[in-house]
Amino acid sequence: MLSKAFLALVAFMGFAGCAPQQPAIENPLVRAAPNVYGHVDAHRLAHASSEPGEWLTPGGGPSGAYYSALRDINDTNADHLGFAWDYKLGTSRGLEATPVVVDGTLFTSGNWGIVYALDAATGRERWSYDPRVDGQWGRYACCDVVNRGIAVWQGRVYVASLDGYLHALDAATGKLVWMVDTLPARAKDLFHYTSTGAPIIAGDMVVIGMAGADFKGARGSVSTYDTATGAPRWRFYTVPRDPRLGKQDQPHLEGAAQSWDPHYDWSMGGGGAVWDGISYDPELGLIYIGTANPAPYAVGKDAPSGDQLYTASIVAIHEKTGTLAWYYQEVPGDGWDYDAAQKMVLTELNIYGEFKKVLIQAAKNGYLYVLDRKTGELLAAHPFAHISWARGIDPKSHRPIRNTEADYTNSPKLVFPGTQGAHNWQPMAYSPSSGLVYVPTMDAPMVYIDTAQRPAALIEGNFTVAGVWPEQYSPADMTRLFGSLTPLDMLAGKTAPRSLGILRAIDPKNGKIIWEQAGRDMWDGGVLSTAGNLVIRGDVSGHLNVYAADSGKILKVIDVGTSIMAAPMTYAVNGEQYLAVMAGYGGGNMFIPFPPNSAAERYGNAGRIVAFKLGDVAVPKPSLLGTVPFPTPPPREGTAAQMASGEILYNRFCSRCHVFGRGVLPDLRRMSSVTHQLFYEIVLNGAYRGKGMARWDDVLSRFDAQAIHAYLIDQSWLAKTSEKTGVTP
Repeated sequence: MLSKAFLALVAFMGFAGCAPQQPAIENPLVRAAPNVYGHVDAHRLAHASSEPGEWLTPGGGPSGAYYSALRDINDTNADHLGFAWDYKLGTSRGLEATPVVVDGTLFTSGNWGIVYALDAATGRERWSYDPRVDGQWGRYACCDVVNRGIAVWQGRVYVASLDGYLHALDAATGKLVWMVDTLPARAKDLFHYTSTGAPIIAGDMVVIGMAGADFKGARGSVSTYDTATGAPRWRFYTVPRDPRLGKQDQPHLEGAAQSWDPHYDWSMGGGGAVWDGISYDPELGLIYIGTANPAPYAVGKDAPSGDQLYTASIVAIHEKTGTLAWYYQEVPGDGWDYDAAQKMVLTELNIYGEFKKVLIQAAKNGYLYVLDRKTGELLAAHPFAHISWARGIDPKSHRPIRNTEADYTNSPKLVFPGTQGAHNWQPMAYSPSSGLVYVPTMDAPMVYIDTAQRPAALIEGNFTVAGVWPEQYSPADMTRLFGSLTPLDMLAGKTAPRSLGILRAIDPKNGKIIWEQAGRDMWDGGVLSTAGNLVIRGDVSGHLNVYAADSGKILKVIDVGTSIMAAPMTYAVNGEQYLAVMAGYGGGNMFIPFPPNSAAERYGNAGRIVAFKLGDVAVPKPSLLGTVPFPTPPPREGTAAQMASGEILYNRFCSRCHVFGRGVLPDLRRMSSVTHQLFYEIVLNGAYRGKGMARWDDVLSRFDAQAIHAYLIDQSWLAKTSEKTGVTP
């Protein structure tokens, strides 16, 4: 494979409308192939409803509704749904993409941006493509090395790899056609930008965002590239640059800069990344993006003041020019990590007796928004989960009315929702048949802690804020790590709030919840709805759940044996309807051990694609995992002070990925003797970089690594002792 240095275009740093500095470089080894595979164009996409057997985008079509008009599998026969085929991906990391099916070929993406093309009827592999991402990039992937999907267009498959390159592949062969660097900055050991979202097609352009708002230095943007050549068209920045550099580099940022604190530390980058949630309306010529939190997010007297445009916002951009059309900011001056990057549905609704083209988003902050997608006017904002950060939406200004009791500056506070949001990346579905949206809801609080006074709680990627789910720690551990906690219980009467996952069917016009079904866990999967009066959703316990779309009645529960987070999809081959879903636990919930009721805890986390059809065939499940005894650790080393220092360092730099307990990545209390011997080579010099374990010598000294090692050995002995005695350390 040709090197990235040869194939990738130097990052395009100009402002909207600026001509590319040089043409993108195509792979001379690949020539145009006949469009036998992946033949999707504007006409076909616009008339997707006339081909219900195809699934042309991750959201099913241009509306992003995760809805299918297929009805062969329906509420009268769903109890006969069973296994069709599966395809093992050879990974134990999170899987979040929804596949695309075009003319009998299923295309999808997995970890790091690996692409798979399968026979949609049998699951047989046609080809796969590995972008060969350096494992160092896994360090600053906020929420696992996930990828949320691909775009198929005119015989090509487009994917953004974790390291920020956009790849165009021949849909027939999987061979690389061209590749371009999408990051706004790239330098040696600069890894705070990553790419995890699915690209979309807008006219003759590929549109892709980037992630990184949870780390210092990232300045949010979305960029576009010629579908044929990869030549850059325009880049739209979501936040200003440092005003001391002079005039802003894009016109819409001149006014935005006034909404930032004049004392803001611009080395933080501003945040506002576009890591998901991109849509396109070809009739209006508008591209819609959702933006992430500011960097840092904070509240109270020490927080940067101002709205901090255009973070936590939905923004409409003119397709042709890359200039601002309108924006709506969901959380001005966000202090709780309430990104607005959730997926959007484009549809028409009868609002107050008038049909309007609308954009619907169930936002992380707990409100279901309905916007006029031509003007950005707020038509409705309905709470769909418990909310305590705000007291409502002002009917005149359309701004949230902030609840001052959710200010965690002076003392930790229990706030609804937590940083995970009331709805996150898991796709919701909208059914034009029922007129309802089906939202995978997380009714979950979080104890927010300002770590300026509690450095033990500081976790890389959380700036100066720590978020703790109250039921996951004992009161003694909470006090030891964070000091005295007096969280404000916003639920009036509940002293031990639980984190709940709930599937809610909501009328978007009035916010009324028509029905709801309790989930297995708050990290359950995305949603599909169909004209067969079905709503389908996978869950953490490894079940595929089929509900009646109108009533919520459970019609079928299939034991898959693998935890499911991604949204299912459906398609037809040779007149037979199938369902398919990517199954594998991880993503933002990799920071916690596998839930006790999860398939990952019982069977492991071997990722796969699973397809279903009518036929009552049971799904083959992996072998159950047994209890693995703790290995005998090496002798304890270091002083008590070193171990205490190691605990703080571990919490900050290691615990994001390596949790104690069975999880996505190894429990470091269970290190083998070989790993112990290689510990410093792994941590400081990147000996396991090829396996996705980054090197940390830029922030950890040898002394720091020794302290972490001493802490882990001590924890290993405590765990080993408790295993023998049955007494929790």
